Amino acid sequence: MMIMTKLPIFLLVSHLLLPSAYALNDVGDAVPVYTDDELIKLFATNQHLQKVKADDCQLVQDIKARAERVESPSYQFLYGDMLAWGVCVPKDIEQGLYYMREAAQQGSPVALEQLGRYYSRGILLQQDRERAIPYLREAAALGNIKARLQLAELLVSDHGSPLDYEDAYRWLYQTTTDNQSLYRQLKNLRHRLEQRMPENIIARAKQRSTLW
Repeated sequence: MMIMTKLPIFLLVSHLLLPSAYALNDVGDAVPVYTDDELIKLFATNQHLQKVKADDCQLVQDIKARAERVESPSYQFLYGDMLAWGVCVPKDIEQGLYYMREAAQQGSPVALEQLGRYYSRGILLQQDRERAIPYLREAAALGNIKARLQLAELLVSDHGSPLDYEDAYRWLYQTTTDNQSLYRQLKNLRHRLEQRMPENIIARAKQRSTLW
């Protein structure tokens, strides 16, 4: 007759947990969710999509949740860009643009600038430079340097309204940089706008730049 022996309960539990412990070691460290400050820096250098790929697409569900449920404009833009270009998710241009627009409606400068650029250059959207201007104008007012440059380029190329000259000039005048190439761009665009503006409007734009 065979005698059955029972393992103490703590040994049985330890035995059952061992595979999970080894499995966790194989997975490695989890990637932390990006902060808004981190995303802003990544957007500024256009490295956000590369970052998501470099993190082995581990944060897709977190990014999606923050875009859909939390409605964070930074994450709406990130998720929209991922969808538009098929980065770590199936490509869906229409849905990607939807999330970019959601971010833009919440005042995201990077979303406003990108939509303006897409309309201006005909990327993913039908080219419509006049439709690009409101997006770029809003982003420029929020301090986005790329938008300020693009808005001025459109205005000096006979797009938009002369009523926008003063604000566009003021935003260029307010922009500071130690990048010599960017400085030359700003100076050149200011000069081209000056050729289209009365002297009193130029003076007023400069004065408002010192007050604001």
